[in-house]
Amino acid sequence: MSAQSLPDSTTKKIDALFKWWDNKGSPGYAVGIVRNDSLVFSKGFGMANLEYNIPITPETIFHMASVSKQFTAFSIVLLARQGKLNLDDDIHKYLPWFPDLKVKITVRNLLNHTSGIRDQWQLLAIAGTRLDDVITQDQIIKILGKQQALNFKPGEEYSYSNSGFTMLAEIVRAVSGKSLRKFTDSAIFKPLGMKNTHFHDDYTEIVPNRSYSYGRKDKTHFENSILSYSVAGATSLFTNVDDMSKWVMNFYDHKVGDQQDIEQLTQKGKLNNGKEINYALGISVDDYKGHKMYSHNGADAGYRTAINVFPDLKMGVIVFSNLGDTDPYGKAAQLSNIFIKDLSPKKTMPKPAVTDSTRAIFNDTLAIKKFMGNYIADDGTRFGFGLKNKKLYLQENEHRNQLVKGTKDTNWVEVKFIFTVKSPKETIVDEYWADNHRQLVKYNADAKQTDELLQTYTGNYYCPELDCSYRIVLKDHHLLLTNSKYNDTPLNLYGDDHLTNDFWWMNNLLILRNNKGQIRGFEVNSGRIRHLLFNRNRD
Repeated sequence: MSAQSLPDSTTKKIDALFKWWDNKGSPGYAVGIVRNDSLVFSKGFGMANLEYNIPITPETIFHMASVSKQFTAFSIVLLARQGKLNLDDDIHKYLPWFPDLKVKITVRNLLNHTSGIRDQWQLLAIAGTRLDDVITQDQIIKILGKQQALNFKPGEEYSYSNSGFTMLAEIVRAVSGKSLRKFTDSAIFKPLGMKNTHFHDDYTEIVPNRSYSYGRKDKTHFENSILSYSVAGATSLFTNVDDMSKWVMNFYDHKVGDQQDIEQLTQKGKLNNGKEINYALGISVDDYKGHKMYSHNGADAGYRTAINVFPDLKMGVIVFSNLGDTDPYGKAAQLSNIFIKDLSPKKTMPKPAVTDSTRAIFNDTLAIKKFMGNYIADDGTRFGFGLKNKKLYLQENEHRNQLVKGTKDTNWVEVKFIFTVKSPKETIVDEYWADNHRQLVKYNADAKQTDELLQTYTGNYYCPELDCSYRIVLKDHHLLLTNSKYNDTPLNLYGDDHLTNDFWWMNNLLILRNNKGQIRGFEVNSGRIRHLLFNRNRD
C-alpha cells in the first residue's frame, strides 16, 4: 500500500479518544483508519495479554465475532455468481438434514435474518451448554437438526439469528466441497493479501500474536473471559487491523469480485409485505450524516469489534477490543465524526409516545382510570400506566413519559397505544412502533401469592425438542427454577401466566393451560427464541 499520513492535530484527536486504555495494566483497542488505497492510521492501545505483558499493535490478531458474517455472506455471493447456487433456492436443496417444517426457507432468508430459525446460542444454553464450554460445528448442526418450529413464518419479520450463518457455512461446504475456512482462504483472503486471516474452526489451534479475551472485575482488575468455539460462519474469523483494511478497500477498489458482487452483498433485505430492512447480506446498510455506510458490530466473550465503510468517500474505520465492557461501536462513530462532515438534512424531533386519539374518553379521567395499572406481553415486556394531575403517563423502568393525544392523520408517532376493555376482568393494550406490534395484558400487581397458589406451578418441565428438563420448586414461599447444569434462579409470577427469571437464555416463561385451566407446560418467549415448548410432567 502507498503510505499516507495524517496531520498531527488529527492523530492527537484519535489518541485522545483512547487515552484511558493506553497503559500497561488494561486490555484495550486496536484502531485503523482507511482512506483511498491506504491504511493511513493504525495503532494499538492497551494490552493483548495481561499475563505476559504483551501490548496490542496493529498486527495483533483479534476474534471478530459477528463481523465474520459478511465474509460468510460474500462466499455465498461468489458461489451464486459462479452459478453454483441461487439465493432464492430452498435451503433443503443443500441442507437435507434440516427438518421439513412445511414452509420454504430460502438462502436469502438466512442471509437477511428473516428465516425465523431460532438462535443457536440460546438453544444451546437452554439445553445446558454454557457459552464458555467447548462448542463445535457438529454440536450446533445437531441441535438445529432437531428443530420442530420457527419463531415466525420466513420473510414475515427480521430477527437476528446466528443459526442462519452457521447453516450458510454448511451450504458453502455442500456446494464447493470445501469448509468455509478453506473456501475463504482461497477465494477471498489470499487474493486480497490477508495473510493473517482465517476462520478459526479449531479452538485448540495455536495462533501467533493473538489477543486474549477479558472481562472486568473492577476499575483496575480483570479476569479471563473464556472463548472455546470450534465453529465458523456466524463468528470465529481471526484477523488484524492491517488485514481488515484490505477488506475495507475491496468495497470500492475491487480485487475480489466486482461491483456487481458488492451490490449483491449490500442489497437491503425485504419482508414479505415489501418493507425494506437495513440489513443486507451479513452487513448493515445505513445513511450516516448523508453518506452511505456499510457496517457491522461483533461481541463474543470479551471481544468487541466494529467496522464502518463509507464507499462513496473511499474510507473505513476499524475498531477492535479484547475487553467486554468497551464500546468499539461508539468509538467507531467518534472516529468517523473526525473525518466526515454532516450533509444530512435537518430533522424535526418527533413528539413523545402517543395513545390512540379516536376515543373521546382520552379526556375523561374516570374512563382513563380503567386503563391504569400494570401490563405484560408474551415476550415478558412490562410497563404500567398511571394518572397524575389528570394526565396519563407511561411508566417503564425508572422512566415516565406523558402520553399525548394523536389523530388518525398523525404522522410523527413514535409509539402508539390502543386500549381495549374486552371484559371486566380483561383489559389489553396494543403497542405499535416502526411497523412492529405487540399486545400486552393487564395484570393485578397487588394480588396475594399464597403457597397454595404457587404450589400449582411446581413440577418437572421437559422440552422434547432439546431433550432437556427444568424443574419449578417452592422454597421459603418463593418459586425457583432449577436445572442440573445451572444454579437455581428465583421465579417471579406476574398475573396468572407469566414467570420471569434471571436466566438470559429463557428469562420469560408463558404458562400454558388445558381447557380445564390446569397447567400443562410453558413456552419460552425470550430474546431470539419464541414458543419453545416445555411439557409439564406431574410427579
